[in-house]
Amino acid sequence: MAAPLSTRPHVVVVGAGAFGGWTAWHLVRRGARVTLVDAFGPGNSRSSSGGETRIVRRLYRQADYARLTDRALVHWREANARFGATIHERTGALFMAQPAGEPWLRATRATAASVGYAVEELDRADIGRRWSAIAADDITCALFEPEAGVLHARRACRAVAEDVVRAGGLFETCDARPTADGAVALGDGRVLAADAHVFACGPWLPQLFPELLAPHLAVSRQEVFFFGAPPGDRGHHERDLPVWADVGERFWYGIPGNEGRGFKIADDTRGPPHDPTSADRRPTPALAAAAAAHLARRFPRLAGAPLVEARVCQYTNTATEDYLVEPHPVHPRTLLVGGGSGHGFKCGPAVGELVADHLLDGRALPDHFRLRRA
Repeated sequence: MAAPLSTRPHVVVVGAGAFGGWTAWHLVRRGARVTLVDAFGPGNSRSSSGGETRIVRRLYRQADYARLTDRALVHWREANARFGATIHERTGALFMAQPAGEPWLRATRATAASVGYAVEELDRADIGRRWSAIAADDITCALFEPEAGVLHARRACRAVAEDVVRAGGLFETCDARPTADGAVALGDGRVLAADAHVFACGPWLPQLFPELLAPHLAVSRQEVFFFGAPPGDRGHHERDLPVWADVGERFWYGIPGNEGRGFKIADDTRGPPHDPTSADRRPTPALAAAAAAHLARRFPRLAGAPLVEARVCQYTNTATEDYLVEPHPVHPRTLLVGGGSGHGFKCGPAVGELVADHLLDGRALPDHFRLRRA
């Protein structure tokens, strides 16, 4: 167990996404002096925490992640009142399995039972009765999690950063890099030396710590598509459908409505390598066509729907898809936080709490969040 920091320590947090922003929020709320730094601003379009919406759900195969999301949900449920904006919406989540997806769904159901989370088992007839927009003829089993829902990602990142400042923290829009002695060098020439430093930079982590992290973090290009429902449509919006996932040979997922931006659909399959700063983010026609085809298959009344928006973001993947939360091997007061692996945003409040507890109370970090280095 690490020794806690002294009273009212100064902590510099680099990265204002889900992990970094919530880390700064927990620290400043507990009395630390905090400087939050982000090169492009909270919720920016190059970040993994940007974009409009994310799914929050407790259904996981791994019990530790189910519990972590449950802890995060405590903060997400309070977010609307706390920040004065719609951050969290409870819609429920429908997980549908084709034969290839049945093992995933069975394992997830067993985990939900072991930790006591409410979940409903459905068959294709149940799906048809409850959501007539869904074609479920090839679905062999399904789970519905009533507590799941939608998070408004970009709005949340900005709200958290603004609340950090309201609570007395500082925010800097500036490029930042680690120095050889463990401090933070800003792009304008300043150096921030603090009691502790947290690098929660998402896809930029392997660039900032190339020898240490580049062999263990793979940044992949991920594309998200929004299709437009017909004029006056009833049946394909947030009020009509839950968030959903379609588990088979691939893992498709989606969020209806998105406050008028369109019906969101994406393939969770890892894409090619991606540079978060310089990569072109125009959508790939073949992937857009695949998304349109799956949308038409599962939601047939949206067949032929126009593509109204597309977004290219990225995942920062670890080999195990576990998060990375561990001290730098040379500078123990520098914490490396990332490796969201495509499922990090929902757990941001809980990960930030773990980091704050480690720095301020000396609480041990979960062992499975440490990299398995050879």
